[in-house]
Amino acid sequence: MKDMTQGNPTRLIISFAIPMLIGNIFQQIYNVADTIIVGRFLGASALAGVGSTGTLTCFLTALVIGLCNGAGLVAAQCFGCRNTEKLKQVIVALIWTAGSLTIVVSLLGIFASGFFLRLLSVPEDVIDYSITYLRIIYSFVIGSVIYNGAASLLRSTGDSKTPLYAVIASSLVNVCLDLLFILVCDLGVAGAAYATILSQCMSAAICVISLYRKRRELGITKLNWRADRSSIWLIIRTGFPSAFQSCMISLGGMSVQRLVNSYGSSVMAAYVAANRIDSVAIQVIVSIGTALSVFTGQNMGQNNFARIHEGLRKTLAMMMAASISIATCVLLFRYPLMKLFLDESNAGDAIQIGATYLSIIGVAYVIAGIMQSYQNVIRGSGDVNTCMVAGLTELAGRIVFAYLLSSLIGSTGIWIATPLSWSCGCVIPVIRYYSGKWKTNKLVD
Repeated sequence: MKDMTQGNPTRLIISFAIPMLIGNIFQQIYNVADTIIVGRFLGASALAGVGSTGTLTCFLTALVIGLCNGAGLVAAQCFGCRNTEKLKQVIVALIWTAGSLTIVVSLLGIFASGFFLRLLSVPEDVIDYSITYLRIIYSFVIGSVIYNGAASLLRSTGDSKTPLYAVIASSLVNVCLDLLFILVCDLGVAGAAYATILSQCMSAAICVISLYRKRRELGITKLNWRADRSSIWLIIRTGFPSAFQSCMISLGGMSVQRLVNSYGSSVMAAYVAANRIDSVAIQVIVSIGTALSVFTGQNMGQNNFARIHEGLRKTLAMMMAASISIATCVLLFRYPLMKLFLDESNAGDAIQIGATYLSIIGVAYVIAGIMQSYQNVIRGSGDVNTCMVAGLTELAGRIVFAYLLSSLIGSTGIWIATPLSWSCGCVIPVIRYYSGKWKTNKLVD
């Protein structure tokens, strides 16, 4: 556990963010490993099929993950003000609500995957790959849900190391199983799906075991398994805006994915590969932002607003340095990175398209850093409605800009839309922060 209400803010945020960063990068290895192995050994069509499932997966799981994040915000404030009784109620409420939603999500993913994929205009030559992958993933989505719930609770108490260890272990297992199931057992995209779900179950088990071992330290030795209605409502009230925001962003992603799909398999494969690279690169920014959110939540529990202001100032400086460094690396190595995923001899066009995507997105990481800093202060304070509005603004900007610019300059317009939407997403949290109204959103006493 890490008490972030005392000590040097910079040191605390960095020490929390680094394990999270490593963990997030390894978590992305799930996708990267699947993408590299599928793209190199099963071909561009299989890669396009597996890659086209990403936005749909995010959409279907957004509600559950949003609840987990909401519970994490409440737990951080409970930990900050040392309210162990409320913490116990939050944990039980999370288990009941997330468990119920997971059943619904699993059934939708298994039985309605084909319907959703056709809505996304996934080409018929790759849709069988997509359906196969999705049905297996959603048959065992419980592993991912348990991991996210347990990891959120651990991070809320300042423990970012256990989720790191869990993800490292599961990522290594995922890579090994990918190679075994695809190259040795010849299971195709089904093998990639089996590797992912088994490794997710491993990470879930590690985090749950850690929570169990820390139960006395956290004061949660005896749980009342009868769900407390007020705690359920608090999680829903806190988590729903985040979940709704994630759903809407996923819908935006699905809309953009549909637009990408209309350009054919080369652009689809380029988008999948470049997006995987971007997903890894931006984890530095995301990790620092999440650390700031936990920092804010714990200090909100003690009404220490001056310390929160200081944390934001230090975080903005770190974000600038990190953003510039990431952008430089992405711009310098964009072609070699794309060639990890695609064979130049038969996918040269896709490599060039993906490199263009990375060039555009790379120079905009500074904007992402500013957006993440202000949004996570607001989120950590409990003002999740403002974050939701900011997310919807970002979403609207992305869709409008993508369709408008693509009609003028082709697929490149889709890539330009992302940094423009980030700029839109900055405005509301910045205004909210300097208004000071977020200070009235304490969730627990």
